Amino acid sequence: MSSNKRRRHPAPALPDAEDIALFRQAVEGVHRLHTDRILLETPPPRAWPVQREADDRSVLAESIRGPLSTDLRLEGGEEPSFLRAGLGKQVLRDLRRGRWVSQGQIDLHGATRDAAHDLVVGFMHDAHRRGLRCVRVIHGKGLGSPGREPVLKGLVLGWLMHRQEVLAFCQARPHEGGAGALMVLLKPMSGQ
Repeated sequence: MSSNKRRRHPAPALPDAEDIALFRQAVEGVHRLHTDRILLETPPPRAWPVQREADDRSVLAESIRGPLSTDLRLEGGEEPSFLRAGLGKQVLRDLRRGRWVSQGQIDLHGATRDAAHDLVVGFMHDAHRRGLRCVRVIHGKGLGSPGREPVLKGLVLGWLMHRQEVLAFCQARPHEGGAGALMVLLKPMSGQ
């Protein structure tokens, strides 16, 4: 827009005597505050340890979802296994020997802890809803993890023990993933 075609705003009207009288009536009895301080800006907010609180929440959540060492039985050497209370050892023996055929599987390679938890919970719920009785959970051997430790393995053990639909689990046989996978036996659907 050229300078000669600019819109001009009309100058504000000056208050008339009636407006001035109304203002003086509204502020009658008000006294001016006198201070020698000038506040130019508000002080910055207090520092808040946001990352530390997030770390604390993460540790708490992991401790709730993590393995319960008292419930985890290491039967037959170093192989992790779990058997829900009230079931006979024959159930776990049959699972170890491959008498149950895997009807589905989930592979957690490359998943973060939180993503893996959500995947395991969703997969177990869906498998049980579909009436699957035996599934395989591939957590990996940790070869790509720092220190070459299987980070997800211990977490998955705990997550599975907390699932009510899980009756038992054991390490998969070598040709099914060995130390990098678990065979999981699920409860039958109600009415089956």
